[in-house]
Amino acid sequence: MSIHVMGVDAYALGWVGVELRDGAFGRAVLASTLYEIVAGSSGAAVIGVDIPLGMMPDRWRAADTLAADQLGPRRSSVFRVPPRAVWAESDFAAANRRCRELTGAGLSRQSWALRPKLLEANALWERHPGLLFEAHPEVSFRTMAGEPLPWAKKTWTGQSRRRDLLARNGITLPDQLGPAGQAPPDDILDAAAVAWTAHRVATGAALSFPSPPEEDNGSRIAIWY
Repeated sequence: MSIHVMGVDAYALGWVGVELRDGAFGRAVLASTLYEIVAGSSGAAVIGVDIPLGMMPDRWRAADTLAADQLGPRRSSVFRVPPRAVWAESDFAAANRRCRELTGAGLSRQSWALRPKLLEANALWERHPGLLFEAHPEVSFRTMAGEPLPWAKKTWTGQSRRRDLLARNGITLPDQLGPAGQAPPDDILDAAAVAWTAHRVATGAALSFPSPPEEDNGSRIAIWY
């Protein structure tokens, strides 16, 4: 039986997804909402998403600290996810105050800018238990390489290295991706890395930070790789 998975990365104009069938490239897609990708991925065993899924009620998540500790020069690509109540605020100033009240530290504007996509992804995660899993592309690439990657993903050398790692793991990205080729190269590479992790989840080979995952109201919160 064929194993069908999807890896999805958020980018400035929406979402880009890379589909794998039995671990090999199937197609790439663009969508303005994650819902469109999930709805169009009927039959997928796992959908990996490069966005936080699950927040703790009153503290930072362990997953983010543990993942960042593995990434060396790429550790800044992981941001700490504030408690759930922070995301319920309607503006940055209120969210920043709430974050300081709960954790003793403030919230970055970069993190707050992800709020619409984070809330969309979490609503789908709750609606489809067992389908969506959080992955982080730099953690996936670090696992493929066996070490942190020294070159950033927007550099020529960094992109060449990431594309080679994917190819070594059976994922050869074609030069022509159709409409999805309009997405930035680093976001397509990230989606492919998340798809690699989604395949590992589907086949029972994936590991997680933390292990076992944190739990909150029955939800398992972790970054998978």
